[in-house]
Amino acid sequence: MFIENTEELAQNKLLLLYIIDRSEKPLTNEQITEFMLENNYMNYFLIQQYLSELINSSFIEYSITENKKTYKMLDKGKATLSYFEDRIPKKIKEEIANKFSEIKEDEKKATQVLSEFFQKDDAQFMVNLKLVENDETLFSLYINVATAKQAEKICHTWENNTEHIYKNVLNMLVGEEIASIEG
Repeated sequence: MFIENTEELAQNKLLLLYIIDRSEKPLTNEQITEFMLENNYMNYFLIQQYLSELINSSFIEYSITENKKTYKMLDKGKATLSYFEDRIPKKIKEEIANKFSEIKEDEKKATQVLSEFFQKDDAQFMVNLKLVENDETLFSLYINVATAKQAEKICHTWENNTEHIYKNVLNMLVGEEIASIEG
């Protein structure tokens, strides 16, 4: 067990809660550990110890999300963070916000879902749906439709269900089972 003052111990646990809470996506142990080590917030063994203690104290839970084991904030953790968040230095909060912003921007660059349409002539609209990953087009589909409303609906559906549509088009082409949107 590592010895440090109780204020630093509490601040480190709050920092872990803060990171888990501020992430838009559930984080794995590896992601949290990498984030903490990259920024020199604490060492590997303290990270693991504090995560374990936070689980045992019912502040967070380690659950399976999207086939990955990730950490999820529990009500007790949220309440504690809301009471004591001001103990995390503003500079560290800004660093975390900037890091998450960078990660989000990198993910956006890595995978882009694009949809557009234009009018070909009075009775036709051309819809283009694309999935681009790391500047390489994975999927591109052009569809001719009769109305702007249909074109808008297709673009909206593509943007909100890209993964499902892409996966099922591939499944249809290779003769595999098609999954429903709900499951």
